[in-house]
Amino acid sequence: MFSKNSSNMASIISLSLFTTIVTLTTISQAQAQNATAAQAPAPASDACNGIFLSYAHTSGSKIPPDLRSDPKAQPYRFESTLTVLNNGLEVLKSWRVFVGFQHDEYLVSASNAVLADGSSVPGLVGNGTVFAGYPSGDLKTGVETAGDLTQMSVTVDLLGTQFGVGAPDVPMPANISLANDGFACPKPTMQGKSEMHVCCIKNLNFKSNITLDEEFLPRQNGDLTIMYDVTRTYDTNYWAQVTISNHNDLGRLDNWRLSWDWMRDEFIFAMKGASTNIRDSSDCIFGKQGQYYQAMDFSNVLNCERRPTIVDLPLTKTNDTNLGMVPFCCRNGTILPPRMDPSKSISAFQINVFKMLPDLNRSQLSPPQNWKINGTLNPDYQCGPPVRVSPSQFADASGLPDSTAVASWQVVCNITQPKGASPRCCVSFSAYYNESIIPCPTCACGCPSNTSQTCSTTSPALFLPSQALLVPFENRTKMTLAWADLKHLTVPKMLPCGDNCGVSINWHLFTDYRGGWSARITIFNWDETSFVDWFTAVELDKAALGFEAAYSFNGSALDGVNNTIFMQGLPGLNYLVAEADSEQPEKDPRVPGKQQSVISFKKKNTPGINVVAGDGFPTKVFFNGEECAIPRVLPSSSSHMLVSPAYFSVVAFMVLMLMLQ
Repeated sequence: MFSKNSSNMASIISLSLFTTIVTLTTISQAQAQNATAAQAPAPASDACNGIFLSYAHTSGSKIPPDLRSDPKAQPYRFESTLTVLNNGLEVLKSWRVFVGFQHDEYLVSASNAVLADGSSVPGLVGNGTVFAGYPSGDLKTGVETAGDLTQMSVTVDLLGTQFGVGAPDVPMPANISLANDGFACPKPTMQGKSEMHVCCIKNLNFKSNITLDEEFLPRQNGDLTIMYDVTRTYDTNYWAQVTISNHNDLGRLDNWRLSWDWMRDEFIFAMKGASTNIRDSSDCIFGKQGQYYQAMDFSNVLNCERRPTIVDLPLTKTNDTNLGMVPFCCRNGTILPPRMDPSKSISAFQINVFKMLPDLNRSQLSPPQNWKINGTLNPDYQCGPPVRVSPSQFADASGLPDSTAVASWQVVCNITQPKGASPRCCVSFSAYYNESIIPCPTCACGCPSNTSQTCSTTSPALFLPSQALLVPFENRTKMTLAWADLKHLTVPKMLPCGDNCGVSINWHLFTDYRGGWSARITIFNWDETSFVDWFTAVELDKAALGFEAAYSFNGSALDGVNNTIFMQGLPGLNYLVAEADSEQPEKDPRVPGKQQSVISFKKKNTPGINVVAGDGFPTKVFFNGEECAIPRVLPSSSSHMLVSPAYFSVVAFMVLMLMLQ
């Protein structure tokens, strides 16, 4: 009995000791962990009381082809994450972050973001790019979310291809920074080799007109703005009005083409005031849209492309009850500068959009992304992402109270010059004191890639006799060579290529006398397209203040644009016809469309002006908003003399007589 009890007692003691040891060990481990945690540095984001940005390269690998002979061209897959965290006290609306890619990166995919310049993914981003939040662009504060990181931050997973940076090197960007107005971002800090971060602080000198209780961002200014206003909404579809407004006095669009990306499998059922360039519902029939809308007759659907292209309707459809009847619609795609005609500086159309799961309720509305707009011979525009703004109001023609949109987004587009892009018009210079014409530069508007055996793309253009301006380039060779021989000009072994421009403009210094001077501007249309309501503008750095009159054009100094004179055709003369056959096409070359005017200047308001030395030649020339290529040299002025005011009076009289005729 005693032995059995002793055995039980020993077991109890052993179990107690074991429990004590385990407990002490657990306490010791916990204390060690607490000590380690106390010694570990806090995350870098904890020290940031603004907008914390981080970029981390997570993985990479070599991909085909194997280019050992050219390591800089070797492609590598890369995966990385961009994190944006709002640690401030104000909501960050429509966040935008610049990532300075520098290894010819080709972005394949990006989650929770789109490219802010309107480009589609996949696409090249090697010169750096700005990301904009999508589908959610606002980041709330910790105060209003009780520190909920899912509402305070966003993580963008990036996948793409970079070139030339293999292990152990890491293809990091040169910089990351917040692109929203009113924030100052220092140089990023590297953390190891594969992560960088930066804390962007609100600029105290920046006075924002946004208050914390405002729901929407204010509308922004731009060269061109596009409003996407949802006017009616239902569970499965909605109607929206798209309004394109031109705000730049030198901006313009002819035959505009608008495109965007549907991000949530939407499709266009119908439109009024515009149309897609093709009618195609095949993507819906064979896609998830056809599976869901099984009872729908897709032969009535206008377009199911993920990236549709929208074009304007002709004037004849303006009052068409099915396709037109939308204010500012149906103008053949022409949007004029507001100074020419404010009513023609706007274009609008309506669109019926069908949605897909999980957005099938009337309050779930999402605009398309990656907007692009361009024209025939017009400036290039770069468009930002759609930004939610206060709902637009529409006037009621019957006199009833204005109607309000259900939801509104604004897209801001600005004129830009894409890297490597060629102009589409050019300028030649001439003067009364020099018989030679300085032509448009060689390949001013680009050259075909297969010209290496027929002409030189690098040789300067040969000087021309004045009559050559009226002849197409391909018919000038004999005339140009004869002129070079007569004037003892050097001719290269391989003749230079042409300018390849659809429109060329000749600026001729006509007269120069003590009280003033004059120039003659001639516009040539070598294209097959005529230009209605054309305009041109010239920038004269030192001479614009002396502008007096344009005799065959409607000319005026451009308010708000430095030293620029704006000219357009007078009523009845606002049509620049296309190139056409001559009266004897089998014998004579084709004839360009042409418009011409003399422009007079006074020297009273421009003391010290030296017209012949260069002040009488424009530094920039625009046609229909497109900036034209100009010569790098001016006509030689080795021998010239001022003419008398009486001579200019005779010239002005002759111009007036020509106008009357």
